[in-house]
Amino acid sequence: MTKQDEDISEETNEPTVEATEKTEAQEACDEANEPVLTDLEKAQAEAAEMKSRYLRSVADMENYRKRIAREKQDIIRSAAANVVESLLPVIDNMKLGLQAAENHPEAKDVTLGFKMVDEQLKKSLSEQGLEELVPDGEAFDPNLHECIAQQTSDEIKEDNVIQTVRAGYRLNDRLIRAANVIVSSGPSKEKN
Repeated sequence: MTKQDEDISEETNEPTVEATEKTEAQEACDEANEPVLTDLEKAQAEAAEMKSRYLRSVADMENYRKRIAREKQDIIRSAAANVVESLLPVIDNMKLGLQAAENHPEAKDVTLGFKMVDEQLKKSLSEQGLEELVPDGEAFDPNLHECIAQQTSDEIKEDNVIQTVRAGYRLNDRLIRAANVIVSSGPSKEKN
């Protein structure tokens, strides 16, 4: 390389004074475009940001409390549903026993006592949100009823419940057990 080539390469590697001055000038220009904030304005901006953060934190905490309360209610309902489900066979057997006892007049006093116990049990459970589903004569709803048979009927129109074989139960608008029903297939279609 010649001396002249070395001088040219050195010139290109080192930043020139003009380039350095332009960079400083651009920074000064950029700073001039930004508004200069006083200490009071900075403090007000910081206070506004802190207030916004505070309000968001308060809202988050309130949402958290509501979610926890909702989850707590769901857990309580779930626990109640388990207890009620375990009592449903007892209620069914009590009902069957009372129906059988009605055919025996000598057991009238005992039957009366068991009817009172049955009513008290049902009242206590209804206070907890249990609702008995006996849909006799109502339209068949597959969300609430389980069809175990179909029969023809001249009195009950098609797709309505003729008879409830086993009562269904709903606890706080949640289906615990579907009612077992016999559904009408409409009038018989015999030709004379």
